[in-house]
Order: sequence, then structure tokens, then C-alpha cells
Amino acid sequence: MIIEVKRLHFSYGSCPVLEDVTLEVEKGEVVSLVGPNGSGKTTLLKCLNKILKPKKGTVLLMGKDVSKMNLKELARLSGYVPQNGVRAFPSTVFDIVLLGRRPYIEWRVSLRDKEIVSDLLRLMGLEEMALRDFNELSGGQKQKVLIARAFAQEPEILLLDEPTSNLDLKHQLEVMNLVSSTAKEKGVAAIISMHDLNLASRFSDKMVFLREKRIYAIGRPEEVLTPDNVRAVYGVETVVNKDSGRPYIIPLEPLQAPKASAATKTA
Repeated sequence: MIIEVKRLHFSYGSCPVLEDVTLEVEKGEVVSLVGPNGSGKTTLLKCLNKILKPKKGTVLLMGKDVSKMNLKELARLSGYVPQNGVRAFPSTVFDIVLLGRRPYIEWRVSLRDKEIVSDLLRLMGLEEMALRDFNELSGGQKQKVLIARAFAQEPEILLLDEPTSNLDLKHQLEVMNLVSSTAKEKGVAAIISMHDLNLASRFSDKMVFLREKRIYAIGRPEEVLTPDNVRAVYGVETVVNKDSGRPYIIPLEPLQAPKASAATKTA
């Protein structure tokens, strides 16, 4: 098992965010984390990458306790793309992606390092902007550059926080196809937080529904992407269509909040 999370708890001060989270991910598996805003998706990714320290529980990557890894060891193992990106000092797109090779660079950048970056820029459709200042790019372009940087690390694990949120439809599909094919071809485990349930269904081997600090449901999309689960987690009525082979949801109406009692109204 490449990723093992065992009974993880995390709090911001006295406010619990994750409780008793247990999760396993195998090599080559794409796992999507879904749930409403504030359900703990980003926090869980940060616990997996040692950005945050769990209050209780353990995180094992390739059988090693992440809390005992040094930063270089972790960077070779895990590539992380944050939700809101980063603002860099004036740097070219090429240099930002080259930062992904940093865990492997000893004295100087090698020809192989440069070739890996060039290949990724070509693969991600970023070749023409290689010498542009990263800070001048659009949000979607920056997101693709940061994803390319994570791939440049040649990691065993990819942790992507809403990687398609700033992308148009075409680039959403391109990025998710790239993540999925890389996972399958190179045995990379990918955990991706997402809001688009249909995109998650199309590209995920497993979906993890988070609700009220805990895992509410976990399994293959055809097992867990159901009207009952969506209603319970999101408070929305849906119809699920399976004509394409993978479940596809059509949202109908949000559930009505309970009406206040007469006593409450006059209080």
C-alpha cells in the first residue's frame, strides 16, 4: 500500500476539522476527495504532505511515517499542488517547473533535468510561454505550470488540491487525462480534491465523500455516487445517469431547510 492513513484527527486550535479518518491508496490508483466547502479536503492533503501535523493518528507513505521524513526525502516521494497557487519572485515558467527537479540537483542542473522540464512544457501545452514571467500568467496557466512542476519531481505520489478549478473545459480534460495516464503507466498514486462530481466520477478509481469531519462514504464511483449519498453530503436532490458506463449526476434542487416553528419566529 503506497498511502496509509490511520485514524487521523486534526484540529485548528480547539476547532476539530478531521476526525477518525482512515484511508488506503494503492499504486496506480486515482482517488478523489469530494465534499462541501469546509469538509476537510485541503486539510487532509496538507496532513499527507507534512504541511500540517495531525493531532492523532498516523500517515504512512511507502510504509514510512511521514512525520519522520526530512523535506528532501518527502519531495522526492510526493508532488503537491496547492489550491491557490503561489506568487513567485520574478521567474520564468521554465524556472518554476525546474524547481520540481530541486530534490535531485546536487551541484548543478543536469541536461536530463532540462530535458524533463522541456518535455513537460511540451506535454502541458506550455512550450511557447517557457520564457514568460510566471506572475504575468492567468490563473489557469499558473495552475498548469504548478502541475508540471509536480510532475517534474517524478513522484510516487501526487497530491492535487482542486487542480482544475481555474481551467476551462478543454484544459480540465487534458490535465485529468494526464494525471490518470501517469498514474496507470508509472504506478503513481494520486489523491485529488475536487468539487466537480462528474469529473471525479469519470477519472477516479475511488471517490471519498467527506462530511462533518469524517469519511461518509468511500468506494468506486458506481458504488458511492448515488442520490442518497449526494443528498446526505451536499443537501441536493439529484438524478444519476449511468448510460456512459460511469455515473453522471444531474442536480435538481437543494433540500429545503426546515421551517422555523411559530415559537422560534416570535422569540
